[in-house]
Amino acid sequence: MTDLPPFINDYAYSKYRKSIEKEVLAGDIPRHIAVIMDGNRRYAKEVLGTDNVTKGHEKGKEKLREVADWCLQLGIRYLTAYAFSTENFGRDKYEVDYLMDSLAKTLFELGDDEKVHKNRMSIRVIGDIDLLPEPVRKGMEYAYEKTKGYDDYHLTLAIAYGSRQDIITAVRGIAKDVKDGAIDIDSIDEDLFKKYISTGDMPDPDLVIRTSGEIRISNFLLWEIAYSEFYFVDAYWPEFRYIDLLRAVRTYQKRTRRYGK
Repeated sequence: MTDLPPFINDYAYSKYRKSIEKEVLAGDIPRHIAVIMDGNRRYAKEVLGTDNVTKGHEKGKEKLREVADWCLQLGIRYLTAYAFSTENFGRDKYEVDYLMDSLAKTLFELGDDEKVHKNRMSIRVIGDIDLLPEPVRKGMEYAYEKTKGYDDYHLTLAIAYGSRQDIITAVRGIAKDVKDGAIDIDSIDEDLFKKYISTGDMPDPDLVIRTSGEIRISNFLLWEIAYSEFYFVDAYWPEFRYIDLLRAVRTYQKRTRRYGK
């Protein structure tokens, strides 16, 4: 039996995608999706056939822009992407330098992006800013200043980010304010604690997506994902498709969120 002609496969795929899209748009759209963009390096080696990992990161950067567009299309207001962890600084200097340069360029590009401004999308970075090289900090400030008045959509990049460190920083901030008399120790609760973490002004993620087949959280938004739904996909991040996002959202819609009740 021979394979079907490509145009038949394309037609069948398009029809299937539109069917899922219609189903998803008729349901409850998550307000906030967080993504762990994993697999760029393996994509470069196994799919592109190169040991030059920057080729995978380049495709991964393009994919983030695509996914942000898809979120706009579906009406997902918050997208938080794990772009670079604190542990990633342990990689080869060449790779780290490339990633920092790429992130800086991405932030400047987002600050000038017509689609960002048309959709009133705010751009921000969370993470240990002191660890970032000056070009990234400048890009972060540029994108933030250009979009700080927007509130329709929000793209957050976690760069030099580690959730445990974020929690420790919050604890230190609370301890200092208790010591200084700014807050009373008996007033400390979940709502107050949230104000001290880097995502304090954002809703917690409804859905967390991780690519590349790995099933772990990797120190990402540990406080915030207490009641998030999780979706793991085998595809490497550069291979992540619109239909994968639709399937993730559809799976989220079929789950019953009880919040422990």
